[in-house]
Formats: sequence, structure tokens, C-alpha cells
Amino acid sequence: MEINNNTSAEFEKLQQQLRYRWKSIDTFDREDYDILVVPSFSIDQEVGQKVTGFLHYEERLLFSLIRLRNPSTRLIYITALPLSPIIIDYYLQLLPGIPFYHARQRLMLLNTEDASLKPLTKKILERPRLVERIRRALRPEKSYMVCFNSTALEEELSVKLGIPLLASSPKLLYWGSKSGSRELFTQCNIPLPEGSLNITSIQELVEASAKLWNSQPQLNKIVVKLNEGFSGEGNAILDLTPIQDVKPGNGSHSQRINALSKMMENLRFQGEGETWHSFSRRIPELGAIVEAFIEGKEKRSPSVQGYITPNGNVEILSTHDQILGGPDNQIYLGCHFPADDEYRLRLQELGIRVGEALAAKGALERYGVDFITVRNPDTNDWDIYAIEINLRKGGTTHPFMTLKFLTNGKYDYNTGLFFSEPKRAKYYIATDNLQKEIYKGLLPHDLMELIVKHRLHFDSSTKTGSLFHLMGALSEFGKLGVTCIGDSREEAQCLYHRVEELLNIESQSFLNSDNTNHLSNPINWTL
Repeated sequence: MEINNNTSAEFEKLQQQLRYRWKSIDTFDREDYDILVVPSFSIDQEVGQKVTGFLHYEERLLFSLIRLRNPSTRLIYITALPLSPIIIDYYLQLLPGIPFYHARQRLMLLNTEDASLKPLTKKILERPRLVERIRRALRPEKSYMVCFNSTALEEELSVKLGIPLLASSPKLLYWGSKSGSRELFTQCNIPLPEGSLNITSIQELVEASAKLWNSQPQLNKIVVKLNEGFSGEGNAILDLTPIQDVKPGNGSHSQRINALSKMMENLRFQGEGETWHSFSRRIPELGAIVEAFIEGKEKRSPSVQGYITPNGNVEILSTHDQILGGPDNQIYLGCHFPADDEYRLRLQELGIRVGEALAAKGALERYGVDFITVRNPDTNDWDIYAIEINLRKGGTTHPFMTLKFLTNGKYDYNTGLFFSEPKRAKYYIATDNLQKEIYKGLLPHDLMELIVKHRLHFDSSTKTGSLFHLMGALSEFGKLGVTCIGDSREEAQCLYHRVEELLNIESQSFLNSDNTNHLSNPINWTL
């Protein structure tokens, strides 16, 4: 969707209001505001639909309901389809000191009754009566809108409603793309894998791959990424080992070009069901990059999450060690908080550098930076490579904000730890991908019974326990999200394994004893 210049000008005027409201928004527990939550995944829908239960990912921002702990806050939450009342009850019962009835009276739930794959924001804009209903429910001078990511769709909705959007302008989307990320890392002098900027044709893809191989003859793999991939679903691996006879120093350049052209059809796609035909036709539309595949005997995938205020200040929110899966460990499955103490403070420094560069371009609200760290056998230290920027909320946003809202604690920049009151460090494991065939058919009601039966709920007195999300995806897809919070890494891991074990036992108990459990391998949460 193209950006309308008139709409963009109105949007910029609304965004200026955030500078005057910033302190109030930050201290929402003491202020009187209406918050409109539009959890639209306004990304390329062909990429998004490769994520199992994609429509239910709108539930990942339900942590926002915890903001109703402020007795003056009113909140509107919009989804494509109605949410189960049980799911809403689950979140509202987490509010400390707030009667359920009082919180529910300040929450308006709306939906579009549209299960299509169009972005939620587009569905809202296609329903002018719904837009008008939202507009009438909001107080213009005391309202703002939050979303998963900001595009021209969210910009248009913001203008139609006459309220500011707490997110970056869509004009800055390039800096959250794969190509834009690489360009910004270079500007910031941050190490990154060697590779290309934007590619828009198959010929350019082949030539860029040959150029990269010529530069690094030792390469065994090259990563190809669509510019707007989500959670690694737009990634593919080009295996060079079958064509080593034409590697630099052996074959000629023309032989390499010819061999690479033929190998493109054999890319290992990380997105389920992806083919060369479907992947290649998106390159002219979305653009792509190639970069060297980082090898290492001991390799991890950490990330840093930062925040840019409307006044341009940059702060670090968290660091994580991400858990990846898929054919070549390119797909995001979950995360540990915090990242390993051997490199998390260095990640913070790099994250600040990226945030300041983004702020200078006018970005605001959340951003994330993904890295690869590899243990250097000569120094025993970790080499760090920046991979990409997410100029939006991401998979590490909802677990950290859930921790923050529930414990009322603070992130300590000096240690990279999060402390609740009394000063106690908190750790967690979180995933959107606790998924197994035997979970299919479990309703949110069934999950609540299991939570109560086995005491899997979050304990507000100890500020430890498990919190569940993506419950709407459980029955159809056998997929669930969970954040397990403990006072140590070990406790968080034990909580996760207990959740998985009990779900397995309870689900299996409803199957015939002679049924075999054709499950995928469980996620390995060990660093």
C-alpha cells in the first residue's frame, strides 16, 4: 500500500502530540488514558500465512490488558475474530488489587468477523461503521494507538481516528528490512556477515552469490533472505558443497554463474511448503539479500530489544538468547531471558548504537536487533555479528512486557538483569511454539482446568510461575505459547519442562492406549 502524502502530513501532526504526552504514557499507572490496541500483523501475507496459526498471533499483545491495573485506564482491543471469554478472564485475573468487574467495565472488545488473511488493520478500514464506533469511544486528547508494526495501513487508521500512533512512521520501514538493516549496521560500524544489499531479480541473486563466494572461497553455505521475512520464514539456504569443483580457484567465473543458477532451484527453504517457484516470484516484489552463513562449533542467536521515546531518548529494554529451529536453525521458536552474561553487556552497547542511529532518522517506540555470536577458539571470547533490525514489536516483546507488568520490576542496565521487588533477579523461558499433535482438540476451558489442577499458574506472591498465550490456536493447531518465570535460569527451565510434561500426560490420557505419539522433537531449551 502506497503512502498518501496528505495522510502522511496529518499523521506527522498527530505524532507530534506524543512529545507532550510522553511522560504520561510512560507512567500509565498514574494517568488517565484510552489505549487502542490494534494487533495487526501488517506484513506480506504470503510470508505470514506460513506461520502455523498466524491469525491467532493477534493474541500476543493481550499482555496489554494488564495495563488495566491502572483504575483510570480504558482499553479497546480489536481482533479479526471474537476472542474466547475464558482467555480474557485469564488475563484480567492477573491484575493485582483490581476487581474483575471494574477492569472488565473499562475494556472494550471489538472484532471484524473476518477470518481472511488480509491484515487486521485493512479489515478495520474496510468497515467504516466500525471505524466510527471506535472513534466515538475514544477521547481524542486522551488517547493513543499501539500496534504490532507500523505501515501505511496503521497510518491511515490513526488519521481517520484522529489519535497518534505510538510507533515509527511508515516512511522508515526500509530500516527494518533486511537490506536496510545491513546498510544501517555499516553506517554504525557494527560487524555483520559479508553480503549484498537489495536484490530485485534472479540474475542479481546469482551474481551477488558469485561475488560473495569469490570474496570468501571457504564458504560452504550462503543465506538468501526475502526483505520482509517474518520469524525466519522468508529465509533459504544455498548449499555450495555440491558445486565445490567450480569454487574460486578451481572453476571459471562463468562456470560458477552457471552452477549457481542451477543450484537456486535446490535452495533449502525454511518456510514450510515454500518452493523455488513461490520464493523466486517474490524477489522482484519484496527484494532480497544474500549473506555469508556464519559457521561455528559453539554458536548462538541472541537479540537486544530497545526503545526510542518520542523525545528521541534511547534505552535498552532487554537481551535474549533466541531459540531457533527449522531445517537450518533459521526459524524463531522462543527465547531465554536474559542473554548470557558473557556477552549481554556488549549487546546492549551495540543496541544503543543502532537505536541512536534509528532515532536520528525519526524512529520511535520498540526496535529489536538480532545477532549471531560464535565462540572464537583462539581467544575463547565471543565474536558478535549483527544480522537484522526489527522496527516493530517481536517475539521477545510480549514475554518481557508481561514480566514487567506483573512484577512491577525494573531492568538494570549495569548488569543486564531484571529485578522485581524486593530486589530479586528474574529469569524466564518463553515460546510461541509449544506445538504437538496430541494437543489438538484442547479448548481454552480444558487448559484452564489443567492449570488449576496442576497449579501451573503465575504466583503473584513469589512472582514466579507460568503464563500462557496463543490459547486460541490450541484446539485447531495444537499450538500454545507460554512464558515461564523463575528466580534462576534453572527454575525457569524446570517450570517449562513441567508444563510440557503435564500437557503431554494429560493429552495422552485421552488417547487410546495403543495409539503411538507421532510428535515432533521437543524444543531444546538448553543453551
